[in-house]
Amino acid sequence: MTAKRKSKGAYMISAVAEMYEIHPQTLRLYEREGLLKPSRTEGNTRLYTDEDLERLEFILNLARDLGVNIAGIAIILQMRERMEEMNRQMQSFVEYVRSEMLTRFQQAAPGSAGAIVPMHRPVVVPRPAAGRKTADRT
Repeated sequence: MTAKRKSKGAYMISAVAEMYEIHPQTLRLYEREGLLKPSRTEGNTRLYTDEDLERLEFILNLARDLGVNIAGIAIILQMRERMEEMNRQMQSFVEYVRSEMLTRFQQAAPGSAGAIVPMHRPVVVPRPAAGRKTADRT
């Protein structure tokens, strides 16, 4: 349910209400409930950015198409924001691990054959006990 947007910029409440076929009071209610946070001019006029319009489209999709009430919308938006923050944290952690592995790999001693964890003694693999047959013995 994407409304036709003219260009990047900010939109006044009347223009947004007309684009999305909703009453301006609905936008005021969404702001009062904390669902939308438009910026304001020095004269206190609400200005909706493209990001605000994307959020409004999501809100209207939940309300109109899925029948979610305002309290449910608030919870969904809050969960969505938490998930986005967790995703940012995970991406940061993955980048940190990648960077650490690359650094350790580059600092690896020549005798370690490029191992990330240096081996200080040879690894001994135990042989099977006598009388046991293994698949790779002929």
